[in-house]
Amino acid sequence: MNINHMELENIRHLVGSHQTVANKLESYANQCQDPQLKQMLIQDAQAAKNSAQKLIGFLQ
Repeated sequence: MNINHMELENIRHLVGSHQTVANKLESYANQCQDPQLKQMLIQDAQAAKNSAQKLIGFLQ
């Protein structure tokens, strides 16, 4: 699949955004005292990482 420059930049931006969200969610989880909320934050962080990896797959 060939992507143009604009699409490449958009994917890079999305990857960065997903990575930022994952980092923030992990940070919040580390500060969280409620076990259920902590687990939810960890799961959401992992989902954001997975999405970033899928997007990176378009760049290969």
